[in-house]
Amino acid sequence: MPGPAKVAKTLSLERDLFRLVEQTKGKGSSSQRVNDLLKAGLEAERRRGLELEAACFFDSEENDRPERRAFQTASIKSLSRE
Repeated sequence: MPGPAKVAKTLSLERDLFRLVEQTKGKGSSSQRVNDLLKAGLEAERRRGLELEAACFFDSEENDRPERRAFQTASIKSLSRE
């Protein structure tokens, strides 16, 4: 199976960032290092978004407590049958 398709783009980096990329790239290319860092940054951003979404979802509202307790009770009963 062929590797991922690459698109040649020209992007501008701040000098300090470029220096850090060069210092930390190891034996790989600068381009690969930037791709790896960008992927890691995008993944971290995605996870932060999911954490925020989960926090909003599970934010305890006074109104939903009876429903939450009913769901927990039903879940425990269901799991105990397995």
